[in-house]
Amino acid sequence: MSALPPLPAQPDGVAWPTQEWPERKLAPAIAEKLQPLLDKAFSDPAPQDMGETHAFLAVQGGQVVAERYWTGFDRESTHHSWSQAKSITQALIGILVREGRIDIHAPADVPEWQSPDDPRRAITLDQLLRMSSGLKFAEDYVDAGVSDVIEMLFGSGKEDVAAYAAKSPLIHTPGSAWSYSSGTSNLVARAAARACGASGDAFREFMLRELFEPLGMRSAEPKFDKAGTFIGSSFCYCTARDFARFGLLYLRGGIWDGQRILPEGWADYARTPTPVPPTERLGYGAHWWLGMAGPGSFSANGYEGQFTVLVPDLDLILVRNGKSPNEKKDLVMDWMGEVAGCFRTT
Repeated sequence: MSALPPLPAQPDGVAWPTQEWPERKLAPAIAEKLQPLLDKAFSDPAPQDMGETHAFLAVQGGQVVAERYWTGFDRESTHHSWSQAKSITQALIGILVREGRIDIHAPADVPEWQSPDDPRRAITLDQLLRMSSGLKFAEDYVDAGVSDVIEMLFGSGKEDVAAYAAKSPLIHTPGSAWSYSSGTSNLVARAAARACGASGDAFREFMLRELFEPLGMRSAEPKFDKAGTFIGSSFCYCTARDFARFGLLYLRGGIWDGQRILPEGWADYARTPTPVPPTERLGYGAHWWLGMAGPGSFSANGYEGQFTVLVPDLDLILVRNGKSPNEKKDLVMDWMGEVAGCFRTT
């Protein structure tokens, strides 16, 4: 496995965006290449190959260099995270690792699996974070008749998403097969709450105190089920600028303005590849995707084209929120790659 590209430090003289984002103008050569891509994404009516783009933000060197919004949206508008919440859940586990309250290589704390003859009791938190638990879970966003994720979020599982996910049977040896699953993320979120000894409003306070408030993510609104579990697979609303703050935390290796939020090496853990099937377009790390904007890039991805993409070699963050048909997601990812390419010099 090739070495991970280094993560850039915050440039000298650039303020951390805890209160406000520093801004600067793009170099004319980059702006000239970027403009037609943004014009396409924000055209009205929306382009059929992308759907609606509601927000776009580019941050380079810790400064906002490009920003645009769809009609009816602005920098104060919050957007659906969908599965970007999985990467936020990974950060919460990291904070608990830093505090010595959780061990990702120990069996996951799932009460439903504790019978001595239950093979699932051996599944580790690391295997859940890497989507390699071996559990059966149908991640289908269209067919409500066969979709575990629809049933979990909107059907019989919605009041206790982790309990629903915990019913998933084991169909592969843990660690032997990769399969993307929102159910595992909600098991991870509940395990985090159990390690905290808090759920519901008390766990929300933990999220605010330890993650959102230090970064200045004042818009962040996580959603919980009736059992008090953060729905860490899918639901944390934020502004585009706050998604960029979250991205900057990882691009800076878990440090924020001199304070270590995530344990040393946690961002590298997030972007260390997990074996995935050859049919997968992107690589996968630990609740983060890999490679959308070229080798070394990693991203928090959500349904309908929600993306926070980090490109370490360019010290670049790209945020895109919108409403794109699921069958067009590859074309939206192509567009994100093209946008990143505008920042590369020949």
